[in-house]
Amino acid sequence: MESKQRSLVRLLRPRDWIKNLFLFAPLFFTPRLLHVSEVLLVLLGAIIFSMTASSIYVLNDLRDCAADRLHPIKSNRPIAGGRITLKTAQFIFVVLSVFSLLCAFYVSMSFFWIVLIYYLLNVAYCMGLKDIAIVDIYCVSAGFILRVVAGSRLIQVTPSVWILMCTGLLALFLALGKRRDDIVHQMDETHRKSIRGYNVVFIDTCIAITLSALLIAYTIYTTLNMTEMHLGTAHFYMTVPLVLFGILRYLQLTLVEEKSGSPTTLLYTDKILLSTTIAWVIVSAALMYPL
Repeated sequence: MESKQRSLVRLLRPRDWIKNLFLFAPLFFTPRLLHVSEVLLVLLGAIIFSMTASSIYVLNDLRDCAADRLHPIKSNRPIAGGRITLKTAQFIFVVLSVFSLLCAFYVSMSFFWIVLIYYLLNVAYCMGLKDIAIVDIYCVSAGFILRVVAGSRLIQVTPSVWILMCTGLLALFLALGKRRDDIVHQMDETHRKSIRGYNVVFIDTCIAITLSALLIAYTIYTTLNMTEMHLGTAHFYMTVPLVLFGILRYLQLTLVEEKSGSPTTLLYTDKILLSTTIAWVIVSAALMYPL
């Protein structure tokens, strides 16, 4: 029997906090990653975003608990499984919502507005937008773009249009992979109503379009004169093969092994994908921060 403390931790989904590393993208690509004060400020922002995201996860589980009880896997979630009461979950949701927004307000007004927009977007997502095909994956993509914008506001830089574009396309790709997994594993409309607006052929076509746009956008970004000026290197194109390899590996997991249920779980558990991601970070850092 799972302890209540462990159930509370699972309710907050700390594994998904890794998504908030996107706040560091502007810092990484400026590059100002060696400025300790700015690193600490963005770290604080990532913590605030994690609290905000956890409040949304709790709200989502509260909204879906009845349907989750009928699902073979989601029935093990803390609320659906009865390990966390509805009142306790509601209290946690309110506390996290208020505290995270107050913390964001304390950091800066511009950061607060981004967090508030992210919060309201995701509340709307939980309340109904997630049931509308295409709109649901656009909401997911917008959430990642807002993370990058929030990181930019914290260090007071203008985010690159190309970075925002690549972030949005990457998030769309991952969301499409998750929807494909839902269809392949025959999740019915009771658990995700937007499924009625998708099928495997449509999603595979969307994945092909999104990936093509992502690779073209990233490749162009790495070869721009503007990129050379900002990053201090004319050789960032050397990271393109790693990005392509990572995408191909994720496609292999999605289309061949049918393991695309949770992108964050895949990143934690697939050694090849994790190694590729780490290699991209190391190569990128070596190019931008030479010894």
